[in-house]
Amino acid sequence: MKFDTFLFGSVEVNPEQIIEFPQGLINFESNRRFMLIHETAPGQEPVSFTLQSLDDKTLAFQIIDPAALGFTYELELTDAESQLIKLDKPEDAAVLLVLFKQEDSTAIGLGANLRAPLVLNAKTRLGLQKLMTTTRPNVTLSNLSSAT
Repeated sequence: MKFDTFLFGSVEVNPEQIIEFPQGLINFESNRRFMLIHETAPGQEPVSFTLQSLDDKTLAFQIIDPAALGFTYELELTDAESQLIKLDKPEDAAVLLVLFKQEDSTAIGLGANLRAPLVLNAKTRLGLQKLMTTTRPNVTLSNLSSAT
């Protein structure tokens, strides 16, 4: 099926690739169906993706795998959260972070929302946004400097 987006124009949507968030996203609860869009140069792996709402053509989020930022991100789901996205095996889960524009008086950049990651079940294509009640997720940083 075709879907008109604000950012990408008309795109083809494979119904089998739709990601559903049964509870929507924080502050966007009525948006439950999404698709992933990524643009890359030939031969390059995508670093970030656009999570495009299929319920509102003007709503899209930039998301990224925490590994692309140099860290692993671990969290625990409650039984209810696991049931919501039908997650039986932890290895079927993908954790992604929503990017946001950071502005201060000296610079403009991108930040990642560590307090409300997205958890996707790759098998069922169901997801949720987990609001962290503690500011201490288990984050492991890797050495991002290149060897010289």
